Amino acid sequence: MRLGPRIITLANQKGGVGKTTTAINLATALAAIGERVLIVDLDPQGNASTGLGIDRRERSVSSYDVLTGALTLEEAAMQTAVPGLSIVPSTLDLLGIEMEIAGSPDRVVRLRNAVRDSSLRNAPFTYVLVDCPPSLNLLTLNSMAAADSVLVPLQCEFFALEGLSQLLETVEQVRNSINPDLTIQGIVLTMFDGRNSFARQVVEDVRAHMGEKVYETVIPRNVRVSEAPSYGKPAILYDLKCSGSQAYLQLASEVIRRERLLRAA
Repeated sequence: MRLGPRIITLANQKGGVGKTTTAINLATALAAIGERVLIVDLDPQGNASTGLGIDRRERSVSSYDVLTGALTLEEAAMQTAVPGLSIVPSTLDLLGIEMEIAGSPDRVVRLRNAVRDSSLRNAPFTYVLVDCPPSLNLLTLNSMAAADSVLVPLQCEFFALEGLSQLLETVEQVRNSINPDLTIQGIVLTMFDGRNSFARQVVEDVRAHMGEKVYETVIPRNVRVSEAPSYGKPAILYDLKCSGSQAYLQLASEVIRRERLLRAA
C-alpha cells in the first residue's frame, strides 16, 4: 500500500445510479467520523461540486488545471462547508481534455502523476475520493490509474449485472496494463425500494454473483437525498435523520472496516 491517503475512485459507466450522490455523502460521512477527505471531481457536469455548494462562478481553479499540469492538487483544492472535507471542483473545460492530451504518452496517468508530484503524503487527508464521469473514457481511466481501489455504486434495476460485468472487465484491463495494485473496494447497491419485489431480486442476484464484495449497507431510494443537491448540501447536512443519510453513515463505517482489514493483511 502506498504512503499517504487512500485513493478510492467511484465509477460506473451508466448514469443515474447514484454515483455522485454516493461520492458526496460518503465523503461527508467519512468527515463526520473524523476522517480528512478530498474529493476530486472529474465529471465535466460538475455535480459533485454543485452538490457541495461550490457555485460555478467560484470555480477559478479546477481538476482541468490539475490534469494539464497548471496546478497541483493542493493548489486546486477548495474547502467546503463540511469540516474536514475539501474538493477539487470540476468545470466544463474538462469536456475538451481528451482531445488536448490524446497525443501525450502520459495521457492515462496524468492524475496519478499529479498525486505523486503533490505533497498529499504529508497533507492532512486520509481519503481521496474521485468522482468519475458516467462513461469509460480517458478521465475514468486516469482515475483508475491513480486509485488504490474502485467503489461501484449499482442501482437496483434490471441491467445492473450487465453493466457491472463491463465495468469489472475495464478494471481488469487497467490492472493488467496500468495499475496492477488496483482492487475492487466494494459494490454498493443504491436506490433500493423495498416495496419492489424486482429490486429485492436484484439485490439477491448481485450478492450471489459478487459475494463479499457487496456491502451489507443498501442505500434506499429517498426523497430527502434527492432534494439535498438543489440546496448545495450533502443529504447528511440537509437531513441527518432521513433513511438515506443514516445509510451513508453506515456505509462509511463499512468502508473504514474494510480499509482496516486491508491494512492488517
